[in-house]
Amino acid sequence: MAVIRKVEIRNFRSIKSLDWWPTDGVNCLIGAGDAGKSSVLDAIDYCLSARRSLAINDSDFHNLSVENDISITLVLGRLDDNLKNYEAYGDFLSGMRAADGSIEDEPGHGLETVLRLNLSVAGDLDPRWRLISKRAEDKGLDRGLNWSDRMALAPTRLGAWSENNLAWRRGSVLNRLSEEKPDASKALSNAARDARKNFGTEADKQLGDALAIVTRTANELGVPIGAAAKALLDTHSVSVSGGTIALHNELGVPLRGLGLGSTRLLIAGLQRQVADKTSILLVDEVEHGLEPHRIMRLIGSLGAKTNPPPQQVFATSHSPVVLRELGSEQLFILRKSADGQHLPLPVPADAQGTLRAFPDAFLAPSVLICEGATEVGFVRGFDQFCVAHDRVSLQAAGVAIVDCGGGHADRPYERAKALTALGYRVAVFRDDDVRPSATLLAEVTQLGCPTFTWDDGQDIETAIVANVNESILLQLIDYAISVHGQDLVDDHIKSASQGAETVENIRAILYSQQHTLTGDQRAVVARAAGGKNGWFKSVGLMEHVAKEILASNFAGVTEGFKARVNNLLIWAQTVHG
Repeated sequence: MAVIRKVEIRNFRSIKSLDWWPTDGVNCLIGAGDAGKSSVLDAIDYCLSARRSLAINDSDFHNLSVENDISITLVLGRLDDNLKNYEAYGDFLSGMRAADGSIEDEPGHGLETVLRLNLSVAGDLDPRWRLISKRAEDKGLDRGLNWSDRMALAPTRLGAWSENNLAWRRGSVLNRLSEEKPDASKALSNAARDARKNFGTEADKQLGDALAIVTRTANELGVPIGAAAKALLDTHSVSVSGGTIALHNELGVPLRGLGLGSTRLLIAGLQRQVADKTSILLVDEVEHGLEPHRIMRLIGSLGAKTNPPPQQVFATSHSPVVLRELGSEQLFILRKSADGQHLPLPVPADAQGTLRAFPDAFLAPSVLICEGATEVGFVRGFDQFCVAHDRVSLQAAGVAIVDCGGGHADRPYERAKALTALGYRVAVFRDDDVRPSATLLAEVTQLGCPTFTWDDGQDIETAIVANVNESILLQLIDYAISVHGQDLVDDHIKSASQGAETVENIRAILYSQQHTLTGDQRAVVARAAGGKNGWFKSVGLMEHVAKEILASNFAGVTEGFKARVNNLLIWAQTVHG
C-alpha cells in the first residue's frame, strides 16, 4: 500500500514552513513541548483522511495570518495499481529521485512513480483537496482522488479518543480486517434486549474471520477480552447503522470500556493486521495510558523491530522508554530555525550510544552533562535552595541533568558533541584533576558548549574544602560523621595524613576561636573527603551538602568559588527554547 515519501507544510499553526522526507517504517517526532509535533500529525491526518469538510478556524493559520493560505502537500509513493491508473490519474503522476527526493514532472526510468496530494485552505476557511502536477496545471486539469482511493489511503489514528475503531463504523480498522459486512437489520427488528442476543448469533456467522483476528491479536498483546471477542449491538447506540455493531468481550461487555492503554494497544495490533490494505498509522504520544512494559509491547506491534517495516507510522513521544526502544533512524528531533522553518532532524547513528544512555536529555532544550553523581547532587542541591528562594528551577528552565558516571575525562565531551550537533544547548560540569584531550575540548568549545570546572587540578571535594571558612568545614565533617560514623571518617583522615592527623584533632582546631587549619591540614581533609569511597559520593549526600551547608552559608565561601557556582547557575536557570 502507498506510503508518504515527503511532507510539505506551509502556514499551519506554529509551522511556517516544513519539509520532511520520512522513512517507510516508524517516524517518531521528539523535542521540547510546543515544538509543533502534534501539528505535523494533524496536517497528515487532514490531508490524507477521507473527509468532505474540515473544522478550520483562524487560529490554524500561522500567526493568525489568514491572508497566507494553509498548504499541506503529501508526496505518495509505492503506489498500487489503482493509484497508477493512467485513465484516472495519468496527468498527475510524477517521478521522484530516491537520492535527493527531487520531483520530475514525468515518471521515468530510475524514478519512483508518485502522486502529490494537496490540501489548501484560504481565508474563507473552505478546504480544497486536489492532486497537483505541472503537466496537469498546464492543461488546466483539476481533480482529487477518487473517494474509494481516499477511503483506502485514510490513516488510522491513535489519539486520546480511539474507540471509534472498536465498532464497525466508516473508516474504522475493523472494517478493513476482512470483506465481511455486518447486517443488523434482522436483530434490530426485535426488542432491544432480544436484539442483542439474536444479533450475537448472526454476527458470529457474518464476522467470524474478523472476530478471530481480534481474539488472536488481543491474546498476543495481553489485552483482556476473555476467550473470544463478540460482535453485539452497542447498547449506547441509538442509530441503526454500522456503528451500532461494536466489539464486546465474552460476557457481552463493550470493549470500549477497556482502559485507554488497552484500547490503544488493541487498535495498534489490529492496524498491523490490515497493513497491506492501509499502511499508515498516526500515534499521538506513544506512551499515553501505558506502563513501560506495555509501551515496549506497543512499539513491537507498530513494527519498530521488524525489517522490512510492515507499515508506516508517524508518532510523537515524550517518554524515555520510547527513545530507548527505538533506533536512531526512527527518531526525528523537531527544531525551529532562526528563519522560522521547522526542521525534523534525523538522529545520526553515532548518537545511538548517547540515546541509549541518556534518553531524558533528548527531551529537553538544554542539557547539563555532569562528570558523575557528585556533580549532579551539587547542582540539584543549589537548585533546590534557589527554588525555595523564588528562583527559576532547572526543570522550569528546560534543563536535563545527565550523569556521565565518571570514567574517561573525554566521555562528557563525546556526549556533548553528539547533543550539540542536534541543536541542543549543552554545557559540561566536571572536575579538573583529570582533563579531557585538548583537541576534543577545543572542538566542543567551538560548537558553543561551555565548561564549568574548578581551579587547576582540583576535584569538587578539594574545591569545596579549599574555599569555605572553618564553620562550614566543621559542618561538612560533622555531616560526614552523622552519615558514615566517626570511626570511618577518622580512618580516612589518618590514611590521608599517613597517621599524622585524627578527626578529633581537626575538629578541636575548628572549634577553637584562635586557630585555623593550615593549608596542609585542609589538603588532608580534602583527600579524606574525596576519592572513590569519599564522604559525599552520591547524589543525595552532595544534594544535602550543597543545599543545607554551602548555599545556606554562602557568605562563608570565597569570591572565586561564588563566581564559579553563580556562572553555572546562571547558565542553567536561563530559560531556553
